[in-house]
Amino acid sequence: MLDVAGVVVVVVVGLWAVAVLWLRGETLRGLDQPTGERFAHGDAPGPELQAVLARMSGLSSTLKAVPMRERNAVLRKIMDEMFADRVLDARFVPVDAGGVSAEWVLAPGADPARRLLYIHGGAFVMGSPKSHRTLTSRLSALTGGAVLAIDYRLMPEHPRQAGIDDCRAAYRWLLDHGPDGLLPARALFVAGDSAGGNLTLSLIQWVRDAGLRAPDAAVALSPLTDATLASPSLRANLHSDAMLGPLFGPMARVPQWLLLWIGLLQTRIRPCDPRVSPLRGDLTKLPPVLLQASEVEMLFDDSRRYVNRAQAAGSPARLQRWNHMVHVWQIFNPELPEAEEALAEIGKFLEAAAPRRAA
Repeated sequence: MLDVAGVVVVVVVGLWAVAVLWLRGETLRGLDQPTGERFAHGDAPGPELQAVLARMSGLSSTLKAVPMRERNAVLRKIMDEMFADRVLDARFVPVDAGGVSAEWVLAPGADPARRLLYIHGGAFVMGSPKSHRTLTSRLSALTGGAVLAIDYRLMPEHPRQAGIDDCRAAYRWLLDHGPDGLLPARALFVAGDSAGGNLTLSLIQWVRDAGLRAPDAAVALSPLTDATLASPSLRANLHSDAMLGPLFGPMARVPQWLLLWIGLLQTRIRPCDPRVSPLRGDLTKLPPVLLQASEVEMLFDDSRRYVNRAQAAGSPARLQRWNHMVHVWQIFNPELPEAEEALAEIGKFLEAAAPRRAA
């Protein structure tokens, strides 16, 4: 008979083996070569970024005093109110998008036949259309179209699949519905940041497989592309990522095989499943995709690996990378010059994919 210690060893080894052989998926180290267009601005962060970093540091200090059971609620409130004092040049109109709560974001002169589905970030547990209005209002102006920002269901109140289903339902609805009612989309884009970037890249694979009208282009800002958490930068950039580092620092002390089990228990989906790890899915025959990421953020290699693999599969994917920037720095506009630069690049990318009609 095995003693207690022996049983523990057998169980741990068994869990490790299942994680490595079934949950992790194939090794993707060959995708870590440099790629993409680099936007560098000096050897040190500028004063505008220093102000943003100071703001992030203050939020981290606030969170340390919050009990873990209350952290989600506090983070959601902080995110929704971060830019509440901004005066934005757009209208925000609540709408039911095929059963999904959402809002239309309409810059002056927005063309109802040009549409962009925006999927917000927030680690799948926080964020909302309200928290991302600095981005969605600018995207409406940049594209000259209507932005549909969805309020997909969040964890832990809802399973991970619920958020995926909401993105799919909203996309189907957006094909034929504009801000003025029934009207087929003439130009169609999908975009998202962080967790929303993950949902964006998962969605375009599903759209292809479902035989639906493909978006003209997609944009993912600092996306999570691999839920197996295998990207080297997750640990290498832990201390240089001013936003995600303080939130997910404890993760670096947990063995990857155990993180795989935690991911499975949280989502009820294998971490290597393309629904949650679009990097590990079929990347052929995708629409043009632009990824933007910071070289010092934890998710940098998620973007690099995705673009390298998509290009190898023959899909038109591009990576643009910035030095020094915080995770999803584009949301800090107009205060960050690099945010303005990144948004201008997005505008050019989307315009090239589906040019506006001449007046």
